[in-house]
Amino acid sequence: MINLAELKIGRLRYNSPWTQVCLVGFVAFSSVGMHSAVNGLGGGGLGDVRLSDIANSVLYACFFVSGFFSGSVNNILGPRFTMALGTSGYALYLGALWNYHIHGTRWFVIFAGAFLGVTASLFWSAQGSIMMSYPLEKDKGRSFTAFWVIFQLGALIGSVIALRIEFHSTLPSISTGVYTTFMIIMLTALLTSWLVLPPHLVVRGDGTVVQPQKSLSPKQEMHEFLQLFKDWRMVALFPMFFASNYFYSYQGALTAFLFNGRTRALVSLLTGLGSMIGSLMIGYLTDVLPFTRRNRALTGCFIIFISTCIIWGSGIGFQVQFTRSDTKVLHHSIPWDWTTGVSVGPILLLFAYYIVDASFQGLAYYTMSSMSNEPFKLARMAGYYKGIQSAGAAVSFRMDAVKTPFIGEILISSLLIILSLPLAAYVIWSIRDTNYDIENIQYAEDAKSQDCETVQPVHLETRSAKD
Repeated sequence: MINLAELKIGRLRYNSPWTQVCLVGFVAFSSVGMHSAVNGLGGGGLGDVRLSDIANSVLYACFFVSGFFSGSVNNILGPRFTMALGTSGYALYLGALWNYHIHGTRWFVIFAGAFLGVTASLFWSAQGSIMMSYPLEKDKGRSFTAFWVIFQLGALIGSVIALRIEFHSTLPSISTGVYTTFMIIMLTALLTSWLVLPPHLVVRGDGTVVQPQKSLSPKQEMHEFLQLFKDWRMVALFPMFFASNYFYSYQGALTAFLFNGRTRALVSLLTGLGSMIGSLMIGYLTDVLPFTRRNRALTGCFIIFISTCIIWGSGIGFQVQFTRSDTKVLHHSIPWDWTTGVSVGPILLLFAYYIVDASFQGLAYYTMSSMSNEPFKLARMAGYYKGIQSAGAAVSFRMDAVKTPFIGEILISSLLIILSLPLAAYVIWSIRDTNYDIENIQYAEDAKSQDCETVQPVHLETRSAKD
């Protein structure tokens, strides 16, 4: 039996934070990435966008409730089991969409959406804890980049698969072949989840162990979670968290409204690429610029603010030219194919949306990870973040389901982002250049000596763990 924690290939260690973050990225690649590719086709690939909106609204409502507890569940069960449970819902939801495509069973889509809402909260809490707590402080921005690029690569490749299958199709929805292929890929995530190491087996590049503290009881976990609501920083970040997925319902509805099946596949491919570019941008800004940690994050916040004003302002300028009831947009009948000349501008607009969307979410993660290095605390923060995020998504999908005018949806989406960024900047202003000097850390050699019964326990000592 191979001991994964001690596996090394050259200079690559299996128990290094980078290996673990990339591994979690591949779990997301197979599950969330494929799910994003299907959603990127507009309306979940269905012809009935209203049903997709209802299912997504139920999904995010359940995500909202379960998200608050998911971080504590991760701390009790551990990341492997939590992540395996978390990925199961994506395959079930895809199966429900496939079933509707063949048999037209509406209730199963809504049920699967509720199930996915619960399980997805588990996945994202485990993911958030690993991505934010495993790396060194100097690598946390690029840790998001590594995860997000691999995750979005799943959406990108999924879109390529869908585009290849749908290339010669002119049908309004996607075919059975797309669902079959995605289902096979999604099921692999259940297996790869078990390859993730628990925190206490991960050793950072400076020799520190990720998790020296013991697990808490469920009662203690609940007490620690409730403390988050007393932290002014988490309260100030509430608008940012609420806004971070709010815009997806509008963007998905716009894609389904404007384009036919194969063009939606192309849009999904390009938006996946846009997300990768956005994650690279925020990783560079928060880790590479020659400033202090606070100033790097503030610079990223300012650039995202300006980008949001430009890109979403352009989107509003495009949106005022048509309504939901129109059968023609820019004097051309819809749905458009990519061969329609006027489709180029809106396709590029959706591409640009996803650049700033990924940067916005990356900044949210980086801000949280700058508050602490403790995996249990960051798991609770991730659950809080995903819970609030899902509340915003549930509201937005419900608004789209009742046919709220497009102009209303885009105005709310853009204003939420713009108004939340000054509050985020206020929180960023309070972050420290390092938390190593106020948090207990443990070195790998100390942890090993404590595991030996023949030696006396070694008291944890706070050492400098700077770059």
